[in-house]
Amino acid sequence: MAATHSEYRGYLRNTVDIEAAQHRFHPAHSSEPTYRPLLFGTLAVMGLLQVASSVAILLHLTGYLQEVDLSTAPHRPIEEVQTEPVLNALRDTRKNRRCKTPKESLPSVHLPIKRPQENSKKGKPNAILIDWDEEHGYRHRMGYQKGKLLVMESGFYYIYAKTCFRYYKDGPVENSHAEVPPVDVSNTQLIQYVYYESIKQNSKSVMLMKTGSTMRWNDTSYNMYCAQQGRGVRLDEGDALYVNVSNAWMLDLEGEGTYFGAIKLGN
Repeated sequence: MAATHSEYRGYLRNTVDIEAAQHRFHPAHSSEPTYRPLLFGTLAVMGLLQVASSVAILLHLTGYLQEVDLSTAPHRPIEEVQTEPVLNALRDTRKNRRCKTPKESLPSVHLPIKRPQENSKKGKPNAILIDWDEEHGYRHRMGYQKGKLLVMESGFYYIYAKTCFRYYKDGPVENSHAEVPPVDVSNTQLIQYVYYESIKQNSKSVMLMKTGSTMRWNDTSYNMYCAQQGRGVRLDEGDALYVNVSNAWMLDLEGEGTYFGAIKLGN
């Protein structure tokens, strides 16, 4: 019984010691709520200070750059500062593209057919030179004389020609030659030739182009045919260009259908 009583007293003592120990640790647990708000507050203040300092540095740098730009800009009128780049761009464009004014444009000519054709007689199939209407055409830095285009500047040219032929028994072409007996148009050659006279070859005629067709027309109905051609060729100053056609009495005398021209493409 004595041993049992001593064990019971030991148990009571151990329980009291444990409770005393727990009471000693209570002050430590009670201090935790005090430090946590302080820590969060410190972090929030530091974050606000960092944001404020970043904004202040950004504003300072922006103001500094603006100040440098304004101080280094030349003191000139606003209009001059704004228009100078445009003027420089235009100068560069003119130098690179070499835009030409009308006075500097390339030689060219475009002439419609002249009416009437003095050398055209009904029923004559031989090829004759066409006369062109200088008064109602266009000519720039090229000459013209008696049906021939005259080259005034050496270079590479594009030459073009178009001739239209028409026939109908009761039409104006037929009436203008009423005194001549009717001709057979059932097998008619309508050929267009383009020549040039070379000054280097003592004005010898050289054929540049040839086109046409043999038409089987009906003399009781309206008939029409057009021949058109063009090509580039090197020409020298003093050369001449002209067009010959067969059966010129059938030529359509409208300038929109029959014309002759040339334009210089380069040197």
